[in-house]
Amino acid sequence: MERPVRVLIVDDDALVRRGLTMMLAGADDVEVVGDVADGAEVMGAVNALSPDVVLMDVRMPRVDGLAATERLRARTDPPEVVILTTFDTDDHILRAMRAGASGFLLKHTPPPEIVRAIRQVAAGEPMLSPTVLRRMMGYVARTDTDPRRSRARALLDRLSEGERAVAALVGQGRTNSEIGAELSLSVATVKAYVSRLLTKLELNNRVQIALLVHDAAERPEPGRP
Repeated sequence: MERPVRVLIVDDDALVRRGLTMMLAGADDVEVVGDVADGAEVMGAVNALSPDVVLMDVRMPRVDGLAATERLRARTDPPEVVILTTFDTDDHILRAMRAGASGFLLKHTPPPEIVRAIRQVAAGEPMLSPTVLRRMMGYVARTDTDPRRSRARALLDRLSEGERAVAALVGQGRTNSEIGAELSLSVATVKAYVSRLLTKLELNNRVQIALLVHDAAERPEPGRP
């Protein structure tokens, strides 16, 4: 049997930390290795506990979860991060994804969905609901500027035709198996493509690939569909 997914919980509410710990104890393949109350404590906890996944709150008193995610994802070989919060504003979602989070869930998400998200991101697949993905990409389209678009296009120009095809489907939120079916590739080959994309584009995860693809896209002119 494979070892369970190691999880660190980060939330300033002790009752939330306890509730998540009790809920996750019911999953045989998930192990809560610790919990901390503030983003300022995350780096030390990760050094000590080596989690695979961090469940990260957003609003905390000293260092918020978005800043903590940015610091964490800048490490060599960082754990995956799932933002778990009561706040779902567009700027929170977008900043979390740009920081390198692999998922964004609300605290009222049903427990089985939280467990599924942990399993999914630990396996290298982002956990973005279609609703979150649509909102995030819509926000990108409304707010991104020409310099960001130019940079994104310059990065995508580094890619081969096959790599651009995979990147475009990642931008649509497709899974590895869906991309493989669309392009007649094995899942292993798709994973290899995604790894090359992350290296060439100097990104942390496939969510950032999706953002880059949308940054590079043409925007409709005001008043035009």
